Amino acid sequence: MEGDFIKINEWLLPLSWLYGCSVRFRNQLFELGLLKSRSFDIPVISVGNITVGGSGKTPHVEYLINLLKDEVKVAVLSRGYKRKSRGYVLADSETDMPTIGDEPYQMKQKFPDVFVAVDRKRCHGIDRIIHDDATKDTDVILLDDAFQHRYVKPGINILLVDYHRLIIYDKLLPAGRLREPQSGKARADIVIITKCPTNLRPMDFRVISKAMDLYPYQKMYFTTLEYGQLKQAFGQKRIALDNLSKDTNILLVTGIASPRQMIYDLKPYSKNIVPMTFADHHQFTRRDVERINQVFGSMPSPKVVITTEKDYSRLTETTDLSTTVKDNTYVLPIRIKFLLNQEEEFNNKIIGYVRKNSRNSILAKTKDDNKSKNSHNTGHGPGTISFRNNR
Repeated sequence: MEGDFIKINEWLLPLSWLYGCSVRFRNQLFELGLLKSRSFDIPVISVGNITVGGSGKTPHVEYLINLLKDEVKVAVLSRGYKRKSRGYVLADSETDMPTIGDEPYQMKQKFPDVFVAVDRKRCHGIDRIIHDDATKDTDVILLDDAFQHRYVKPGINILLVDYHRLIIYDKLLPAGRLREPQSGKARADIVIITKCPTNLRPMDFRVISKAMDLYPYQKMYFTTLEYGQLKQAFGQKRIALDNLSKDTNILLVTGIASPRQMIYDLKPYSKNIVPMTFADHHQFTRRDVERINQVFGSMPSPKVVITTEKDYSRLTETTDLSTTVKDNTYVLPIRIKFLLNQEEEFNNKIIGYVRKNSRNSILAKTKDDNKSKNSHNTGHGPGTISFRNNR
């Protein structure tokens, strides 16, 4: 059921109250205008959450990239969590994972024609993207994990809420995993309940919608996870999950915030899953690699190692993986799927915003052309721009 991954440390609630006071004070400074939020003359879409841990930010940002990349110039700006560089960095084909962080690196590898930049100071990063010669033709900026970065006022603010960790049942840090009170959800234009089971009943959707208690100006969507073909990490093989023998033993190596859903999803494909779980964004050490080699070596055949795209980007930085492990390690791609036939509505909302607020892109040029045509009474209706559904 929803919220089933939540654990509250009751004895830490007094500390949560103190933490909440400081967060509320900071938010009040923004509400009073004592701390300033900046708007920009370019479409800016923020994707984030108010909880510690994964809620599916990267696959949702990748969904937006796929939706927009063939029609407009897209830039992704992230803080580059746990990177080994400082300041603003614009990734190119030679940029390695430690320089920009695992998630930006993953996106740059999957979308080489998209600008991917990192900067802890998001306003500065946006200014660099807008004004630097290399990126000044950007049409839309996607802010990765920036819901709480209030110095930027995005055009669309998307809040992701894990179905298994609904914020309405959670508590503030350190007793729970909320980074700010659940009232912060009021800043969202769009709320997406992520990682939903595919077998939810209509009543379940209604119960969650009512419990989330959104304002009329907010729109709620529901998404679930879909898995692609297994890709050999250090080779060219591909295997569909359905083609795995039920007798195949899986060593699941993850350094993500919430691997439980992935374990649950893989159970229909294997009778024996051995989870090897590390902290989110974990940097694999030599000792970790030795453990992986030992555990995999002790497992009976047939066997495979399965890991996530994010973990793969960090595993490639390691050495000493055994040949057997390398030959049998597969990456499991993750993508999102909208439920309740909401995909077209969501796509149109995003596309409409980018089209309406475009700066110097082909979209803006088309709008100007249409104004010129209409002023001459040509009799033609407004021009349209084709955005393909690039999922």
